[in-house]
Amino acid sequence: MDDNIRKELTIKPVTLDYLDQFNDLLAYVFQVTAKEVEESGYEEGELERAKRPVLEKSDVIGWFHEDQLISQLAIYPCTVNLHGRQVKMGGLTGVGTYPEYAGHGLMHDLVRLALQHMRAHKQWLSYLYPYSIPFYRKKGWEIMSDHLTFELKDTQLPKPVAVPGHVERLEIDDPDVIATYQTYALHNHGAMIRNQLNWDEYWRWENEEERIAGVYYDADDHPQGYVLYWIAEEVFHIKEMVYNTQEARVGLWNFVSAHFSMVELVRGNIYKNEPLHFLLSDGDIKQTIHPYFMARIVDVAEFLQEYPFAESGQPVHFVVSDPLADWNNRTFGLWWDAAGQVHVTARPVGEAVTLDIQTLTTMLMSYRRPSYLAKIERLQASKAALKILENIIPMDEPYFSDYF
Repeated sequence: MDDNIRKELTIKPVTLDYLDQFNDLLAYVFQVTAKEVEESGYEEGELERAKRPVLEKSDVIGWFHEDQLISQLAIYPCTVNLHGRQVKMGGLTGVGTYPEYAGHGLMHDLVRLALQHMRAHKQWLSYLYPYSIPFYRKKGWEIMSDHLTFELKDTQLPKPVAVPGHVERLEIDDPDVIATYQTYALHNHGAMIRNQLNWDEYWRWENEEERIAGVYYDADDHPQGYVLYWIAEEVFHIKEMVYNTQEARVGLWNFVSAHFSMVELVRGNIYKNEPLHFLLSDGDIKQTIHPYFMARIVDVAEFLQEYPFAESGQPVHFVVSDPLADWNNRTFGLWWDAAGQVHVTARPVGEAVTLDIQTLTTMLMSYRRPSYLAKIERLQASKAALKILENIIPMDEPYFSDYF
């Protein structure tokens, strides 16, 4: 693409009038085949109609050549749990450019505009699923959660342990499933606070008709956990297991183990740094770990003002560098008043911590601790500064099992 063609390009919102072009670009970039769509349980045209609410609810920006959409991204409005506080999050999704227009900075411009848009809409935090971790690191995002998979043999299933409750098999959209997840999300840092659109996206590439929910009820008949699963070719597949009490965890594994005579293997997913092997009598199981979602602080000053610090601390300031958001390229001081209220200032108060926006994000999301980040030279700080950070940043690691 020469400079003359770039002069012919325009950047503007992608409205519902361009729904077909939006879907065509996604399908081309991510190479979604008709077979994959069919295996996910969609009939012809149904997936396109299902994506329409996402386009309606999201803010989509694109580059156009005349009236042809050639590059796009969508900002998916979400709410997540940030260390016990519900905050607005801008989910970056639908990112793609036709190859003949690649390499000319079109996506760079779109991402910059997306950050400005999120800032204007008070979405101080952004998540995305990366097709390229290096690409998004250059744009200021950093890894914030992991996806663990496990496989165990039928002989490694835990022995049943008596619990006062019971498990019922229900539809995956049963109100008790929804309510159980809501309780879980409100108590687990990083988690999506799902509305109906989020639930629809959660199941987007799953054949829902083949999925079952096993819900654990305690002695008072209150739902306390669930396992979403299906069985195929003597394998018990766990999409997600959620439990709000340890009793529910034991009860759900009792339920899985009850399938001992029906299956040879159990394969499942964990979306938190909680390896299963430690909880099993025979922990010699197969496990893999992959980076999952990435996060980015959109506006450092506003994010710090909302951030639920674990406790008050001594004054400290961050010297931040940001490759795209100019408003973050400065000093951010923190100090606490007598009532324990945090104040954010441009003054370099207290100890100094020098770092980039990626490192600040993964640290405040508690994916990696300050001392570790200093050890691998991702930040520069004195021992005194690190001690302050270790005390004020909550310990809870992120949990995120959604996909968009």
